[in-house]
This record gives sequence, structure tokens and C-alpha cells, in this order.
Amino acid sequence: MLSRRLSAVLLCAFALLTGGLGTPATAAPTPLYYLSLGDSLATGYQPGQGDTDTGYPDQLLPLLAERTPGLELVKLGCRGETSASMLKGGKCAYPEGSQLKAAVAFLAAHPGQVRYLTLDIGGNDVNQCLRAGSLDVKCLNANIKALSANLWTIITELRKAGGAGVSYTGMTYYNPVLASWLGGGSGQAVAQLSVPLVRGVNGFASTLYLLAGYRVADVERAYASGDFKTKTTVDGYGRLPLNVGRICLWTHMCARKDIHPNTEGYRQIARTFAATIP
Repeated sequence: MLSRRLSAVLLCAFALLTGGLGTPATAAPTPLYYLSLGDSLATGYQPGQGDTDTGYPDQLLPLLAERTPGLELVKLGCRGETSASMLKGGKCAYPEGSQLKAAVAFLAAHPGQVRYLTLDIGGNDVNQCLRAGSLDVKCLNANIKALSANLWTIITELRKAGGAGVSYTGMTYYNPVLASWLGGGSGQAVAQLSVPLVRGVNGFASTLYLLAGYRVADVERAYASGDFKTKTTVDGYGRLPLNVGRICLWTHMCARKDIHPNTEGYRQIARTFAATIP
């Protein structure tokens, strides 16, 4: 009799622990995240629309979700962000004080849940040196020096906070100054001069990314930024060098003098990231 009562007690206890005599209860799946950081490219900004959901993080999400089902996108980017403001704040409001601090806090609060992190920063550091469609070399040299120190701090702090389980990827920038080619003689000289300058900025940024254990999505290459030899036809502009043509096709620079990508331009950036992330 005692053994029967003991068996009944054990059976009831088992039923309570498993949620009844039916199917055992299962815990909700742990959310997994793609964390997007950066400037207006990370917010999907387009002229006349503001920040949109057609930017490269939004278009990259479904590509990454094919590999990681249920992936959720967290966008912390800030329009107008420079490397200095990403560190110290001032462009956008974050409870933690800056985009970097907000990102570090998110990584700390979700250990093991952030699978992917993408970053674009430094474009506005360079854009501050644009003068009537050309680059102020003196300004550029000074800003690159500051960008070098800031970028290294940003990427190493993020990696320290996220640990080894996150796939970190930075990007190079396309060259909007190439649109000056449409102005003829002097404009074409400016376009040609801009190529080695932008390549140099992208080169040093790529070196820092790689040293910090990041992969580099080479958007400069995807936009064919150095290719003046290959020709392409663009409606409304005729035959153009491939690099100029892609700026006209994939950004608002030629039509509206706005450096931001259009939806197709953002799609090309997303595809470049997807091809870089393993």
C-alpha cells in the first residue's frame, strides 16, 4: 500500500513539473539579433523621405535570416554621426549618452544573442572636407588622423563587449565626388583626383578593421569606384565611365546632389555585406 501511495505522489509531482500528463512544456526560444551601427547609411536615409526601412540593414536582414531563422534587427545608427560623435554623443539622443555606449550596453545585456554586427562610420568625417564638389586635402589629412584613433577605439570596444561569438563586419565607402565628372573638364579632373584619396581612406580603415578581427565589406569595389576605363550607358546621361555611372544609378548624387544611396544602391551594399559575412 505504501509503495502505491509513493508511486502516486511521484506521478503527481512529475505531472506538475512537466505541465500535466500531456506534452512537456517547452521554453520560448532565445531571441537572436543583428545589431546595425553607423551613420545615415545605417538608418537608410533618403532625401525627401528621411530615415527609411529600405536601407542596407533592412535589406541585409532577410539575407542573414536565411542562415539564422528568427533573426531580429536592432538599428542604433544615427544620421550625421561622425567617429567623434559616435564616441561622445551629440548627434542623436541615447539613454547611455552615445551610440557606442548604447551598443556596448546592448551587447552586455544580451550575451550570446547577437550573431551579427555591422558598422559604417567615418563617411561624415570625410564629407566635412568637401568643398564645392572637391576634397580639401588639408582638412582631409587632419580628419583622417582623428578618425584613425576614434575608429580603433570604437571597433575594439565593440569587440571587447561582444566577445568571440559575434560576426563583426565593417565597410568601405563609395565615392560620391565622382559625380563631378558630369561637369566636364575641371569636374573630371576633380573626379580623378578623388579616387586615390578615397581609396587611401578606405585602405587605412580596412586595415584597422582587419587588425581588430572584423571582416570588410568592400563597397568601394562593388561600386567600381576606380574604374574609369569600362563604359556604361545611363539614361539621361549617355555613355559614362562605369564608376561614374554607378554613382548616378545607385545614389541621388547626379540627380539631386545628395550623397545617399537610393533603394538599389542600398541593395548593392546589403549584397556586399552578405557576400562578406560567412
